[in-house]
Amino acid sequence: MTTYLLAGGGTAGHVNPLLAVADHLRREDPEASVLVLGTSEGLESRLVPARGYELVVIPRIPFPRRLNRNAVTFLPQLRAAIAAVAALIRLRQVDVVVGFGGYVSTPAYLAARRAGVPIVIHEANAKPGLANKLGARYTRHVGVAFHGTPIPHGQYVGMPLRSEIELLDRAVARPEALEFFGLASDRPVLLVTGGSLGARRLNSTIVASAPVLLAAGWQVLHITGEKSEVIDPGLEHYRMIAYCDRMDLALAAADFAVARAGAATVSEFSALGLPAVYVPYPVGNGEQRFNAAEVVTAGGGMLVDDAAFLPEWVSHELVPVLGDDARLVSMAQAAASVGVADGAARMVRLIQRAL
Repeated sequence: MTTYLLAGGGTAGHVNPLLAVADHLRREDPEASVLVLGTSEGLESRLVPARGYELVVIPRIPFPRRLNRNAVTFLPQLRAAIAAVAALIRLRQVDVVVGFGGYVSTPAYLAARRAGVPIVIHEANAKPGLANKLGARYTRHVGVAFHGTPIPHGQYVGMPLRSEIELLDRAVARPEALEFFGLASDRPVLLVTGGSLGARRLNSTIVASAPVLLAAGWQVLHITGEKSEVIDPGLEHYRMIAYCDRMDLALAAADFAVARAGAATVSEFSALGLPAVYVPYPVGNGEQRFNAAEVVTAGGGMLVDDAAFLPEWVSHELVPVLGDDARLVSMAQAAASVGVADGAARMVRLIQRAL
């Protein structure tokens, strides 16, 4: 029996591809043992047990970026975490460690190296994180979600997608999706989403632009996020919800999207052939702009800075695109041309080669 230790967590960008790979491993080898290494604070603390996997928790140890108290305690904490993971590897007879980035991946990679266990890495972002750049020094089995990701030994596998997205037939699911959200069947759908917490610029601009979007013959499905402060304009053909637990149906309903450019978002839209305007998150290391670069270059998306995504831009740039049927078809085809639906299967094959 093979025992897999999957390490990653903190955000959905790490947890969702991890779970997609775990599910694929379990389907291919029901007798296998799949353990997940995470923290008690991240999304994995809720999502991993809910999916039926054993979660092993270690402390969250952020890498210090300046000399302060955390820098003094970092090395002792890291050594303790490495020792704990190495003991787990020995105790549970782990055959391979698969990391997806995030705080727990660094001690997992270093413990696997100490124990002589193969390491496999998946890097979801076009701009790699620190943990995966470190781990890539110790393995040649590195899968990436985007072509050209600057990480040693990177092999293109695409993004492991949730099964409900991987298997989604948008055309078949569309009638159910329209009914689920209370949308009309005779208008195309603009999906707007900034993620579970929302995006202030996207929300405010879309609400302000609602009349012009509706006048263009479209209807809007606006997922604001649970902490949004925008108020529903109460217009016909404008559906505002705070949270969506059926994103598969939201994607089935959509003909075009406006969203942030998180790696999973870009990958899901591309795999499904959904054209979009991408508005990268303006804070951080700029990885979202890199995530969208390939699909934008192919013609399957448009890129606009957060500061420039204003009602005037919607009126002058987006609305003309929404009114051009030929361009919409072309953009959908271009998005699909760079999309990958079987990223989980490709990643599992990489793991099998490492074994």
